[in-house]
Amino acid sequence: MKSTRTILLVTSFAVAFAFVESSVVVYLRQILYPEGFAFPLKLATLSQAAVEAVREFATLIMLVLVGIIAGKTRWQRFSFFLIGFGVWDIFYYVWLKLILDWPSSAFDWDILFLIPLPWIGPVIAPVVVSLMMIAGGWLVLRKEETDGSFHPSRTSIALSLLGSVPILVSFVLDTDATLRFQYPKLYHYELFALGMICYAGAFIATAQSSRKA
Repeated sequence: MKSTRTILLVTSFAVAFAFVESSVVVYLRQILYPEGFAFPLKLATLSQAAVEAVREFATLIMLVLVGIIAGKTRWQRFSFFLIGFGVWDIFYYVWLKLILDWPSSAFDWDILFLIPLPWIGPVIAPVVVSLMMIAGGWLVLRKEETDGSFHPSRTSIALSLLGSVPILVSFVLDTDATLRFQYPKLYHYELFALGMICYAGAFIATAQSSRKA
């Protein structure tokens, strides 16, 4: 692929940026969870929560800007964003494992995001989504180079959007654990699986699309 060099550069940035992200979390856990991170969640101060929310928003802006800078077309930019985000999210956990020896299992619960509500789920869930994002970004870049341009089918777009809904719901459904500081309930793997099936369908539909389509 002609974009291999750019993919490597975006990946390198994402790996380094993941270390910055994980180091912040290391310090936060030393402050809020000196005995080790675990649910139920602890109440942060208003200023701490505000800074965290803004930091996460700034993180998204940086990853979006990397995609915009790296790509030439709108689909290239979107693809590089997907790849950067996926690599960043995976290596965030890689660095935490190396620094804190956490998570101890792929099924450990974590706080995934804070906007607009706290997202929680087992570590394996965001990692699997990130792998799918990397694969999807690579596929779109490949289609751009082999076909000259990328024109997603309505089926692939619909499946991608539909797949996102149950996955997001699975992350925010347990409001007792996030807003009332209780132990998490059982994770809704059936919702996650449904979303991933839709993503897989979108991936297959995109892979099978022709230049004419």
